Amino acid sequence: MTTHKLCQFLGAAMMAIVTFSAVNADEFAGKQWPAAKQVAIDDVKHDSWDSLLQKYVDEDGMVNYQDWQNNETDRALLQTYLESLSQANPNAKSDEKAKLAYWINAYNALTVEGILRVYPTTSIRNHTARLIGYNIWKNLYLYSGSSKINLDSIEHQVLRKMNEPRIHFAIVCASIGCPRLLNRAYTADDLEDQLTANATDFFSRSQNLKIDTKDSILYLSSIMSWFGSDFGDSTTKQVQTIAPYMSKEAKAFVAKGNFSVRYLDYDWDLNKQK
Repeated sequence: MTTHKLCQFLGAAMMAIVTFSAVNADEFAGKQWPAAKQVAIDDVKHDSWDSLLQKYVDEDGMVNYQDWQNNETDRALLQTYLESLSQANPNAKSDEKAKLAYWINAYNALTVEGILRVYPTTSIRNHTARLIGYNIWKNLYLYSGSSKINLDSIEHQVLRKMNEPRIHFAIVCASIGCPRLLNRAYTADDLEDQLTANATDFFSRSQNLKIDTKDSILYLSSIMSWFGSDFGDSTTKQVQTIAPYMSKEAKAFVAKGNFSVRYLDYDWDLNKQK
């Protein structure tokens, strides 16, 4: 190889490395707090997140991303809220309900922040590269106490280990196939009612549950396929776990038994207001 060609090869290789690094660069939300200023999760307030949800999210969980993105004051308010989440020391002793509410809010707020950074877009799947490129679930981090955490870890390493399967009807990946984004912040005091209400709402929607009485088939959201083990170690137990949140008709159908379970296609279109 001539010196000229070698230089060309090395130059192209360096460019590829730079490009690869750029497209896989991590992004961060919130801010780093010194240990002396960190607080327990119990002390984190969710009022600002609550006010933003009431303003930009409707009863069906659809989000007005465009107006939110264009409002500098409310974009800044979301940043301030994320910074307050960052101030929490996740290792400090806190009430379990407060922890659960905190992490659900953190997941949803970080997801909204991630979408607002790339909006306009048609789906979060446009930003979840499998091999090379930015992946909102893996490359967007929230500063958390003295560490950092991404969406993937919040879901699988924190929330799923808290033994509350209804989190799957509360955390929202900005898609129509997800549960609705509740337009109120989750709080320790209201958590039980909020989880029950959102689980009930989830299974009231035909995109998440359908019954075929003729062929005895119960159609469920793909969420129940992906995370079925969180609801029980068999399909029968999983259906028993979610039955209390079904309609009367669906409850009567599953009570009879002798049905098969199939899973519905998932709608990854963005949960934006029309």
